[in-house]
Amino acid sequence: MSEAWWKEAVIYQVYPSSFLDTNGDGWGDVKGITSKLDYLQQLGVDVVWVSPIYKSPQKDMGYDIADYKSIDPIYGTIEDVDNLVSELKKRGMKLMMDLVVNHTSDEHEWFRQSRSSLTNPNRSWYIWKKPKRDAAGNPLPPNNWSQILGEANSAWTYDAKTDEYYLSLFTPEQPDLNWENPEVRAAVHDVMKFWLERGACGYRMDVINLISKDQRFPDAEPALGPDRRYHPGSQYYVNGPRMHEYLQEIKHKVLQKFGAITVGEMPGVSDINEIIRTVGSKSGELNMIFIFDVVEIDTQPGNVRMTLHEWSVKDLAKAVSKWQRAMLEHDGWNSVFVENHDNPRSVSRYCDDSDAYREHGAKLLALMQTTLSGTLFVYQGEELGMRNVPKSWDIMKEYKDIESINFWKKSRELYGNDPKRLAEERKVLEKKSRDHARTPMQWNGGANAGFCESGVEPWMRVNDDYKEVNAEKQQSADDEEELSTWQFWQRGLANRKAHSDCFVYGDFHAVGPESDEVFAYLRLGKKSGKWLVVLNFSGKKVDWNIPDELKVEGWMAGNYQKGKPDKRMERSVGLRPWEGVLGKCID
Repeated sequence: MSEAWWKEAVIYQVYPSSFLDTNGDGWGDVKGITSKLDYLQQLGVDVVWVSPIYKSPQKDMGYDIADYKSIDPIYGTIEDVDNLVSELKKRGMKLMMDLVVNHTSDEHEWFRQSRSSLTNPNRSWYIWKKPKRDAAGNPLPPNNWSQILGEANSAWTYDAKTDEYYLSLFTPEQPDLNWENPEVRAAVHDVMKFWLERGACGYRMDVINLISKDQRFPDAEPALGPDRRYHPGSQYYVNGPRMHEYLQEIKHKVLQKFGAITVGEMPGVSDINEIIRTVGSKSGELNMIFIFDVVEIDTQPGNVRMTLHEWSVKDLAKAVSKWQRAMLEHDGWNSVFVENHDNPRSVSRYCDDSDAYREHGAKLLALMQTTLSGTLFVYQGEELGMRNVPKSWDIMKEYKDIESINFWKKSRELYGNDPKRLAEERKVLEKKSRDHARTPMQWNGGANAGFCESGVEPWMRVNDDYKEVNAEKQQSADDEEELSTWQFWQRGLANRKAHSDCFVYGDFHAVGPESDEVFAYLRLGKKSGKWLVVLNFSGKKVDWNIPDELKVEGWMAGNYQKGKPDKRMERSVGLRPWEGVLGKCID
């Protein structure tokens, strides 16, 4: 397996609206990111990935782009970005941009021109179809595909002026680009070159596996039941027929010339052979992708995100082990993550986020991630163990995400007279809303958690626990017995880099029998030797038997104590609730 700097890098995702406000408008900005670079460097970050900061009407928090070459005034100016790149460079760090090119905003000039008339040169830059008609002649969508961010709604939006529908998979304000048109692809390549020439090191590529659609646009199978008019059509646009062709074109016309790094967001795909076509060393279309098996572990089969599904530690172990082994055996590369802006907080999702166990759970997840092979992604606030918002929050008042609002409005329409079913729908939001990850960053215990000045109203409410859970408190923690979550992450990232031959590039094997409580695995490095990771993903004490073929020389780190764990048993290890330990084995 070849080595590369980006494989060893720690990439930190900034959600800019919620990171730090420096101009008093309650909205995070680019200068706020720049002001915290020392904080990120101290943590151990190498690359800062910034979610979209381009000009946008903000219907989907910047993922609806109106101008790819301009910075939205709420975030600052293009000169602010140039300065961010410069300050990163001074610290030996890099900037990764977010590339959103499956769709644009309906306010983008490309789309304004496209919808202006049937004969406009930009008409074919988007996907337009003539309507079907009901018995009375009223227009109907061309097929039954549902919106991704509003599953009860059609993925097609009617335009009365031209009497046609345009495809808008996410929201009506986000029309899909027509990648079949070579002019569209050339325009995307031009945008990519623009930011790479300004100093970006590469891109996180938003839903990049949706850019090629089945040109027949057939109806989807009625997966959501007979009471729904629209259904997920993902089988006709996820990893579509020309996707690999388009990615190869990007690689040869743009990426190779700049040595750019890439990570693709590719939901709905878990087939090893299909993924290796993208990230295998021979094809190398992208350096890596986000594989969603772990973050969809609590989702019902069928790629419908806003659902709940019971899962077990066995499921988690299988998902992690599958992709650790797959990349080793097929010469591909993983991304390692359990949080981002589209998912709830990991400590609330996989562990116990109560006051008693929040820190232990957050550190358990840190221990797992810092010892897995792949490029590691940390989402803002994850290093603090930030958790989901309280269940008491009023959804219509406090939740901001368009997916959450659409989901709750439709739930009330369908189940407003069924309190039990409506309560179940609310539980889905309390568990999985994207809003949980988007509350302002908790910098300190002062007003607005230090995100914005006192007297300024933040764009989204700060989580209620900020006085106890914040960066200032965790960075300065001086507990004789335990590290804070931030300090544990800092130590884990340093240890990962010191033993990169093992934890980044080394071999991986799950060990021990399948368990309802414990996930354990070995990491093996050419220089660093053999290491055993044992993780208790349960709220009870567990005695885990060490396999006969392994001999632990010493327990080197754990999430319950600052120093080495005091584990004296030779053939078993006693684990407290949500405890994880790292042991050095005799080869």
